[in-house]
Amino acid sequence: MDGHLLSATFVELTDTMVADFDIIDFLHVLTSRSVELLNVSAAGLLLADPRGELRVVAASSEAARLLELFQLQSDQGPCLDCFRSGRPVAATDLSADPRWSQFAAAAGQAGFFAVQALPMRLRDQVIGALNLFRDTAGAFDTEVVDVGQALADVATIGLLQERSVRRKDTLNEQLQTALNSRVVIEQAKGKLAERLGIDVTQAFTLLRDQARNRNQRLSDLARAFVEGTQDMTGPASDSPRTSRPAPGSLAPGPEAHRVPD
Repeated sequence: MDGHLLSATFVELTDTMVADFDIIDFLHVLTSRSVELLNVSAAGLLLADPRGELRVVAASSEAARLLELFQLQSDQGPCLDCFRSGRPVAATDLSADPRWSQFAAAAGQAGFFAVQALPMRLRDQVIGALNLFRDTAGAFDTEVVDVGQALADVATIGLLQERSVRRKDTLNEQLQTALNSRVVIEQAKGKLAERLGIDVTQAFTLLRDQARNRNQRLSDLARAFVEGTQDMTGPASDSPRTSRPAPGSLAPGPEAHRVPD
């Protein structure tokens, strides 16, 4: 495991006190770093909305996002059990696990055969669950489970701390904002994928990189792109403001068109 990346990730996940804190980017960091650090195939994140209902808010790949959505629609799966119990839930071989037959079949079709669900919990408060997927059956290493839980714990503390510093209902507002933002981001992903002939995972990466390079919130950039006030002009990159290279440039242009409501 990359110790330097692990340390940098913990720092990144605790930096929620900045004025322009972007919850969507924050949650994507959690899923993407989980994949990088833990040698898993994909990761997905479900968070409870103000009514206590789980919603998909981040995923490291489109396959993982769709599987998480299926899990919610079928009302069965390890992440739901994890959230409801507040305890880790593991399935080392989904093809032979009788607990979630529909979910197991969908996971197999997506190429996932083992899963580890970890609660986002602080004492008695459970706000969501982190799902780690692997494309081969077998038990997850103890180190993987421990570090994955530590990442989930740090992210949970960061979100709850940010709430307590600002005001008591900030977390619910943030989660609702995240859910609303996801709708716009999914629209932008689809529009961008169709416009450039790329898949939706590449489209999301492109949007995210551009938002970071421009010091702009991901949801704001996605909304501007959907509304046609900023448009993708091609693969040429802007001069980056951070160390992350920009795989494309967004610029306003008369050729932009508005996506119908």
